[in-house]
Amino acid sequence: MTASPSGRRVVVATADTLSARMAGPAIRAWQIATALAREHEVRLVTTGRCDVAAPESFSVASVGARGLRQAEQWCDVLVYQGPVMAGESEVHDSERVHVVDLYDPFHLEQLEQSRDLYPDERGRRARAGVAMVDAQLRRGDFFLCASEKQRDFWLGHLAALGRVNTVSYDADPTLRSLIAVVPFGVPEQPPVKTRDAARGVVPGIGPDDDLLLWGGGVYNWFDPLTLLHALDRLRRRRQQVRLLFMGMRHPNPGVPEMRMARETRTLAERLGLTGKHVFFNEEWVAYDDRQNFLLEADVGVSTHLDHVETAYSFRTRVLDYVWAALPVVATAGDSLSGLVEARGLGLTVAPGDVGALDDALSRLLDDKALAGACRARAGDVARELRWERVLEPLIEFCRAPRRAVDLLDAATVASMNDASGPEGTNGTGWWRDVRLAVAHLRAGGPRHAVARAMDRVRRTRWAKR
Repeated sequence: MTASPSGRRVVVATADTLSARMAGPAIRAWQIATALAREHEVRLVTTGRCDVAAPESFSVASVGARGLRQAEQWCDVLVYQGPVMAGESEVHDSERVHVVDLYDPFHLEQLEQSRDLYPDERGRRARAGVAMVDAQLRRGDFFLCASEKQRDFWLGHLAALGRVNTVSYDADPTLRSLIAVVPFGVPEQPPVKTRDAARGVVPGIGPDDDLLLWGGGVYNWFDPLTLLHALDRLRRRRQQVRLLFMGMRHPNPGVPEMRMARETRTLAERLGLTGKHVFFNEEWVAYDDRQNFLLEADVGVSTHLDHVETAYSFRTRVLDYVWAALPVVATAGDSLSGLVEARGLGLTVAPGDVGALDDALSRLLDDKALAGACRARAGDVARELRWERVLEPLIEFCRAPRRAVDLLDAATVASMNDASGPEGTNGTGWWRDVRLAVAHLRAGGPRHAVARAMDRVRRTRWAKR
């Protein structure tokens, strides 16, 4: 692992499990490390479990809080995602360049994931998720997101926290140098079948059956129940139709089975579908084995509920369908269903519409010309979404990493700190007041500090009226 003379030291950090069976966050972290290791010395670390061998190009390790801080001190650039830096105030206070990957708005997922908890605990987790996001947005020097729609969402959040300011705007009125779109990608090489995975292997799925594939986990924000009702209709006309849920048990032990997974099993049993038309693969499919399931399927399916998480999600399983040139049936309303519609990769339906979903599945199974056209168009889209191509904004940034211009401006930082609430990243009570006073003194001297203090007193009195 020798970086080029001009290379940097880069740490890529995730909280997800790094193993042969990886979920989306770990896959993305791995691909980022792979791409950056071509030019830099890279360490990939996780605060979760790690039992995968490191490649020749970068190191891989599981670390605790101390190891995470040491990794951040070693690097020139820290790239991280999700809640991995929660509570790491020393890391947030450092002068290293921080790249925050916002592709997964986990605080929105938490609204659904925690629905079954007691109200107090659910509220606590939701507030903690927002606080974690706020801390990242206040500290990051460069941000990544997965779509233009996500970018609009995150720009609003950044603006609310004061990061869209005169300094950042004057440096780049487009703010592309602050937040860039970096979608989830697909591998460079097309998938190649290496073994039989479902047909003739899973009891009840034969070589000539029509195989529908649910390509990921079953979480509370998805809607497999509408899919089961549509399948119940479809199987009365097509006895050979089969639906396989590809992975029920998440590889990260910190992600429990969710209510929607239990309801899916219950409904499949009640409709008499389990073991006849619906099949559950309990173990998560290994990352390097998933193509064998994808290449055997006739249609890839992704159905979700209509709520705010959907609007800003990025369903990575749909990209697997595109990579394998698999026609797609998806619920409308998110970025990738929009891609399916715009590029003719399959069919989309309204949320919760059993009849429309039944019709869409029938069309793609019956109309071989339509399915073939979807497969052909998927190849062009897959080439556009190759990992090295979608990661170009990050690759370019790491060649010349920089602190965010507004975080280097004392007056702007003082203004942002002054506007932050009691749950901001700079502490509470007297310690926060001291830090604000020091920042204002550095920004404009004693008169500026006194003026800002008086202004804050006036605003506090007004808020209490």
